[in-house]
Amino acid sequence: PGVLERSREQLLRQTCEAVLLGALHPRSAVTLVLQVLSDGGSLLSCCLNAACLGMLDAGLPLASLFCGVTCALDPAGAVVLDPDARQEQEARAVLTFAIDSTERRVLMANTKGSCSVEEVR
Repeated sequence: PGVLERSREQLLRQTCEAVLLGALHPRSAVTLVLQVLSDGGSLLSCCLNAACLGMLDAGLPLASLFCGVTCALDPAGAVVLDPDARQEQEARAVLTFAIDSTERRVLMANTKGSCSVEEVR
């Protein structure tokens, strides 16, 4: 794995650790394996959603659920939700967020490209 894969892995790990109630099962380890079969765009948010559903299906104790959302800012400044690979390449910024289901707080934010603070709001 390269730098991009390691970065994606770290983002996924920190997001999952934020909602996993690991104190309920001391001296236990959780291994989450995500295999990318194809990448049509919005890969990080797809991995976030798969990780959340995988932990839910395994019956792990979670403080809340979360969802991954990717949006792209095209050169004109319009927001494109769930962009495909072509739209991500043409965008001047791609933003991915993990959002908590109970308090609706942002658990993770990742930005590729440049955008202003006003555009993020």
